[in-house]
Amino acid sequence: MPLAPRYLAAEDRYDTMQYRRTGRSGLDLPALSLGLWHNFGDTSPFDTQRAILRRALDLGVTHFDLANNYGPSYGAAEANFGRHLAADLKPYRDELILSTKAGYDMWPGPYGDHGSRKYLLASLDQSLTRMGVDYVDVFYHHRPDPSTPLEETMGALASAVRQGKALYVGVSNYSPARTRDAARILGELGVPLLIHQPSYSMFNRHIEDPAHEDGYDGVQRESLLDVVGELGVGTIVFSPLQQGLLTSKYLGGAAPEGSRAARSDSPFLSDRALTEDYLGRAKALDDIAAGRGQTLAQLALAWVLRDERVTSALIGASSVAQLEDNVAALTAGPLSADEIAAIEPLARPLG
Repeated sequence: MPLAPRYLAAEDRYDTMQYRRTGRSGLDLPALSLGLWHNFGDTSPFDTQRAILRRALDLGVTHFDLANNYGPSYGAAEANFGRHLAADLKPYRDELILSTKAGYDMWPGPYGDHGSRKYLLASLDQSLTRMGVDYVDVFYHHRPDPSTPLEETMGALASAVRQGKALYVGVSNYSPARTRDAARILGELGVPLLIHQPSYSMFNRHIEDPAHEDGYDGVQRESLLDVVGELGVGTIVFSPLQQGLLTSKYLGGAAPEGSRAARSDSPFLSDRALTEDYLGRAKALDDIAAGRGQTLAQLALAWVLRDERVTSALIGASSVAQLEDNVAALTAGPLSADEIAAIEPLARPLG
């Protein structure tokens, strides 16, 4: 079997991508980062994965976001990425930002989930082994764990930095109050909180909400965006396309065969989301996008990036064409005040 040609990154890979500073740190991230949540497990063609990763770097996408249980199966995305890194991307390791997370179910028993020091540091060691690297650039706690003292969880993140296994640390899915406390504890340990990773889209604006009931210390009177802005913490948002609902895929009113909404095993999206309310608003947003010379997906990405407190948006890609279409969102320029005003009444939760 002939060897695949050696990969050489495009010489112009930094000419068009926009980079944004992560809070008050010294780290820049591409405005669009590639998430390996879907499409990089054992059920996705390996050659397609390889083509997407190669093209991403050629387009200036320097940040690849993973987690311990991304797959399927658990760990598969990290293991597959490790193979791609060894084959293609290793010469460019110092040009890449690699992130991973721990906090959800990973292995059986009491030490394979949540936020204990035991779990987090063991998981990080496993992630490094799967990817074949000595360190990750960012290590996240993936979700809050009220059953573990926050001091223990943040102490584990700080230890990862001190051990040289992570350069920076972050949190994901934390409330405003818990984010503020996490940043304080980390600061006392001499390790800044670099970044927060929440969900955010036109149909999911919870990080803007100044009265968010989070179960941590009651009703909050500040939004997550206000907190990260004040603290100088970066923000990288996931699901900016609302699991595909902010694309042209479902504008016909039915879930195409093979789409996420058409799959009976999809835990995040079903065809029940394709309501008249959704279709009416999605089509109106699509008209606004067309007026800008964009697709609906490109408009949705431009919208989450309109706020300077959002450092980067995570995109997924099942093909090179989809990746290229998403990255092209950056070429139309920022949204105007009139466009933002036209979007406002359409950008609200579904259902």
